[in-house]
Amino acid sequence: MRRVVVTGIGMINSVGNDKESAFKAICDGECGIDTITIFDPEKYSVKIAGEVKNFDPATVMAAKEVKKGDRFIHLGLKAAQEAMADANLPEDIDKERFGISAASGIGGLPAIEKNSIIIETRGPRRISPFFIPSALVNMLGGFVSIEHGLKGPNLSAVTACAAGTHSVSEAAKTIMCNGAEQMLVVAAESAITGAGIGGFAAMKALSTRNDDPKKSSRPFDSERNGFVMGEGAAALVIEEYENAKARGANIYGEIIGFGESGDASHITTPSLDGPARAMKAAYKMAGEPKVDYVNAHGTSTAINDKNETAAVKDLFGGKENCPPISSIKGQIGHCLGAAGGIEAVTCLMAMRDGIIPPTINYTTPDSDCDLDYVPNEARKAELNVVMSNSFGFGGTNGVVIFKKI
Repeated sequence: MRRVVVTGIGMINSVGNDKESAFKAICDGECGIDTITIFDPEKYSVKIAGEVKNFDPATVMAAKEVKKGDRFIHLGLKAAQEAMADANLPEDIDKERFGISAASGIGGLPAIEKNSIIIETRGPRRISPFFIPSALVNMLGGFVSIEHGLKGPNLSAVTACAAGTHSVSEAAKTIMCNGAEQMLVVAAESAITGAGIGGFAAMKALSTRNDDPKKSSRPFDSERNGFVMGEGAAALVIEEYENAKARGANIYGEIIGFGESGDASHITTPSLDGPARAMKAAYKMAGEPKVDYVNAHGTSTAINDKNETAAVKDLFGGKENCPPISSIKGQIGHCLGAAGGIEAVTCLMAMRDGIIPPTINYTTPDSDCDLDYVPNEARKAELNVVMSNSFGFGGTNGVVIFKKI
């Protein structure tokens, strides 16, 4: 089977508007969570989120075009531009063999909310003609493919919080099966709206630590009380290995394993069995290597963190055999469909720099969460193989394993 490698990366999130500044802030334990400014949260039980700051969509597309795409598309374009520049591709690359694998869990929720209000207050004739194109998840791939002239497969994953990871595995499969030579993965989310925050709050899924935003997301800590919504985007240029090698590309890592599974259990409460099976499938495909680090889904919810800990122990044969594991959601919040993409980029940069990002806000151990979570401070380490986990509502799970070359 054809080998697949990553040759370009980009990301934007609540602690940085490019991959280098964001990764440094993540490793420094900075937190981008604060009181919501995108809308007035006064009437809401949850008033905090991890917003992208100081981002002007007119910097990534013509000002007159901005209204044609919702914010998740703007963020995705930013990450994709960075990844494509980072890949340093030749001008004569065959763009009919260069595809897109996009991802978002919700897509254009702000546009849906805005136009729903317009219908009720101003009538259906005032709906924007750009409403539908700006809100559809697959339009992320559409906008990005048009900008870069990519005419290969144009795919989209809409699998809740596993979408970003699934977009990586779908891109890898496409190249492995000779459907393309290169694929641009782009995962983006921007659902910090009244409907988004209100909806998750109604499910009791979100942290209500409104008076202490920086300490609100507490993965694996016994005092965790829900996740915090984040927003952002990430992109990865993925190529067939021999082509990348021949052109002298900078290779961040090879995708050596991926696994997918369904819980078939509950629409919102994650199981232990489903994530464990996805991890085992990825681990088996990778050849059961020594894993040096696990980037956890680690949402800061009671059930996920407990079950994910148990699944990791099950995979590696007990607590004493588990590698270090950490979650970056304390720093940037939970970016839903973009989370897996952002965490994949973080894993690749961690391998590059030999550093494990910390799990911040870890102060009170939980007897159900008893692994090495790299608490509060980053740790230098030789990382040759890393695993990234993503689990979503509906019981959809994705795991990807990268190896340094």
